[in-house]
Amino acid sequence: MKILGINGSPRGSRSQTLRLVQAVLDGAGSAGADVELVDVCKLDIEYCNGCTVCYERGECVKEDDFAELYQKMLESDGIVLGSPNYINSVTAQVKTMLDRMADAIHCQMFIGKYGCAVATAGGSGADEIVAYLNGVLQTLGANTVGGVGVVLGGDPEAIVPAEGRAYELGRRLVRAIENKETYPEQERLHAEMLERMRALVMANKDRWHHEYEHWKATGRISE
Repeated sequence: MKILGINGSPRGSRSQTLRLVQAVLDGAGSAGADVELVDVCKLDIEYCNGCTVCYERGECVKEDDFAELYQKMLESDGIVLGSPNYINSVTAQVKTMLDRMADAIHCQMFIGKYGCAVATAGGSGADEIVAYLNGVLQTLGANTVGGVGVVLGGDPEAIVPAEGRAYELGRRLVRAIENKETYPEQERLHAEMLERMRALVMANKDRWHHEYEHWKATGRISE
């Protein structure tokens, strides 16, 4: 079992978000998973330019670090996303990474995977960032097992108990993968997303050749 942690904070070793991502990985590792940490802010990932080539060919025209990171995601059973709150949203580096994944959403490439999210904030909004990141994972097809958000502006030491919760979150992630746990509300969301994406790909099958062929190969389109 492989768990990939993606830290979206640009603060390097000073990052409190990094501490939470690492704590999740430590918990997952203690439960027997192989873990890997990626600092997305150290990667060269360019902006999506909306060219739709990935829909047509299954590959991006950008020659940067995204393809390797995406392959790591595809090879992982579980994915941990982490970001601080930067003005009511994730960091620019995280958003740039996510914007490159429209093809993955159309093809629902994370079906069968599990994930979770962690976030920090100075004044407020950590839980909202957790909800956003978990929502992204669900939109990609993954089941999410929870998250940890912590506000540190008034109490910097709050990171310590948050690390404990993150550690347990990592162990929970491993259990969910091992037991192939299901969540009725998320299953309904996945079913709705599959139907939406199936209809979208069918409507564009003459242009989005890669996505249409992917859906046929998975047996979700019979024609």
